Amino acid sequence: MFGWGMGHSCHIHSVAADDHVFRRVLWVALLLNASMFLIEVFSGMAAGSVSLMADAIDFLADAFNYGISLYVMHRSLRMRAMAALFKAGCMLVLGIGILALALYRAWDGGVPDHTTMGMVGALAFVANLICSVLLYRFRGGDSNRQSVWICSRNDTIGNLLVIAAAGGVFATLTRWPDLAIASIMALLAISGAWRIIAQAQGELREANGHNGDDGDDCAHYTSDGDDNHDHAPN
Repeated sequence: MFGWGMGHSCHIHSVAADDHVFRRVLWVALLLNASMFLIEVFSGMAAGSVSLMADAIDFLADAFNYGISLYVMHRSLRMRAMAALFKAGCMLVLGIGILALALYRAWDGGVPDHTTMGMVGALAFVANLICSVLLYRFRGGDSNRQSVWICSRNDTIGNLLVIAAAGGVFATLTRWPDLAIASIMALLAISGAWRIIAQAQGELREANGHNGDDGDDCAHYTSDGDDNHDHAPN
């Protein structure tokens, strides 16, 4: 019994330290994403680039999602799963919106400024690469943590695609590379959303299967999706 108590105490302290690091990483990611949203939204409008504007909206959605993750971090598995579902819904709406904008620009749009696209895309890539490296260690947690990692990973890939689109626009002097990349980014957001939804729904079923409040109480001490610790026998 004494050994169990010592082991359980060490586990709680270890998880608390891990949560503290995760919280600091989320704040860094939130600030970087909010800053890049402002840079990209104005640059995208000035350059007439759908892929840049899509990336800007994505930065805003991610900053919002990081804020939600900070809010629900120490709450129950059920609440964390519901937050992940909300974030997945945002990703889904974002992806559909980008596709709609790309279709509109295909019908009525000009050639974007490839120089602005390339420079801003490179800056965004550096910002998202920093976030991805910081968040990599947390990719295997619950749906809330996984959603943060998926968003960051997709954004890093998206930035490389924006840079590729800039090269395509430069080579062809048409808007089609920009629109094609914007569509790929939209599909990445949609596929990532469905993955998060699937895991979050499983966690909700797990949370609903718990009896009493024991799971919710223990959820305060863990963030890896396992809130079903047993209490020590008397």
